[in-house]
Amino acid sequence: MRGVVERLANTFSETHSPAEVEAAVVQAHASFTDRPVRELVPVLVERKARTVLGKSSG
Repeated sequence: MRGVVERLANTFSETHSPAEVEAAVVQAHASFTDRPVRELVPVLVERKARTVLGKSSG
């Protein structure tokens, strides 16, 4: 998840603090806790966090 946080922090550096980005990733990751297939979780987490951050920056 560290890579996801770093990529999103770079992408949203002008509109969100690193703490806000990390919180979005943690929240997105938690939403996949009970899912049976774990291999795609990082991709799904990044996508979900990116959507949340994108909505709140505009």
